[in-house]
Amino acid sequence: MDHKAGYVNIIGNPNVGKSTLMNAFVGERLSIITSKAQTTRHRILGIVNGDDFQMVLSDTPGIIKPAYELQESMMGFVRSAFEDADVLLYLIELGEKELKEESFFEKIKNAKIPILLLINKIDKGNEKMLQEALELWQVKLPNAEIFAISALENFGVQEVFQRIVELLPQSPPFYPKDQLTDKPERFFVNEIIREKILMHYKKEIPYSVEIDTEEFFEEEKLLRIRSIIMVERESQKGIIIGHKGNAIKRVGVEARKDLEAFFGKQVFIELRVKVNKDWRSNENQLKRFGYNG
Repeated sequence: MDHKAGYVNIIGNPNVGKSTLMNAFVGERLSIITSKAQTTRHRILGIVNGDDFQMVLSDTPGIIKPAYELQESMMGFVRSAFEDADVLLYLIELGEKELKEESFFEKIKNAKIPILLLINKIDKGNEKMLQEALELWQVKLPNAEIFAISALENFGVQEVFQRIVELLPQSPPFYPKDQLTDKPERFFVNEIIREKILMHYKKEIPYSVEIDTEEFFEEEKLLRIRSIIMVERESQKGIIIGHKGNAIKRVGVEARKDLEAFFGKQVFIELRVKVNKDWRSNENQLKRFGYNG
C-alpha cells in the first residue's frame, strides 16, 4: 500500500489561533491556549496517523520582532519551520493584513512547497469582511490556496485536513504509529502550569516565568510532581505566591485538574518559586530550558 507522510507547519502572528487549530487536527490538547500573545514559546509537534498517512503537525510561536534573547530563540523555532515543511499553513485572523515580520512574508511568497492560507475566526465577522479578505490575500499571496475557517468552532477544519492529506508526499512514517508528540511528559506539566500563570497574572509576570519540573514519579494510580516556578526578580516571587499563598494555591489546584485529565490518573503536585535572575537573556539558562537549539 502507498503511504504518505510529511511535516505540516503552522505559522502566523500571535493570537491567530494556531494552537487551537493544532489541537483540533490532533484531537488532543497538546498546545496551551490563552488570550495573551506569546503563549507558545516552543515548536511542538502533534502526530496524526491514518491507515495510509502520517501528518506531523508543528505549532510554532507567533511571529514577532524579537526584543530579547528568549524571543530571538522563539523566532528560531519559526525559521526552522520553513526548513523542513512539506506543506505550510499560514494562519491569519479575519481583518489581518500583514505579518509582523516582513522577511517571513517574503519567504512565504517565494516558497516552493504548497501554501494553504487559512483565514481564521470567520465567526467573528460577516460576509463582506470575508469577501474583502479573500480578494486582498489572493493578490498578496497568489501562490496560496485559501480556506475560510473557524478553528474554535471547528468550521472548515475537516476540509483543510483532507486537503493536507492529498498534498502529503509519498513516504514511510517518520514516527511510530502510536506516538502523539515529540515532547516528553514533563514538557506538558510545565506548559499546563505556565498556562495558569498566563491566565491569572498581569503585566510582565507571565513573560518572566519559566517552569522546571524537578520530580515526576509515576505510580499505578498516582503521579507525584514537584515543579519550580522560575521568576527573574524577588518582587515577582511575592506576586506569584500571593497573600497567604492564595495565588500559587489557585495555580496548583487548576493545574492539577488539567494534569489529571491529561494523564488520566490522580495527581499530587507541589509548586515552589525561585528567583533565576534575568534568565530570559542568559544563553546558558535558555539552553537549559530547551531554547537556543
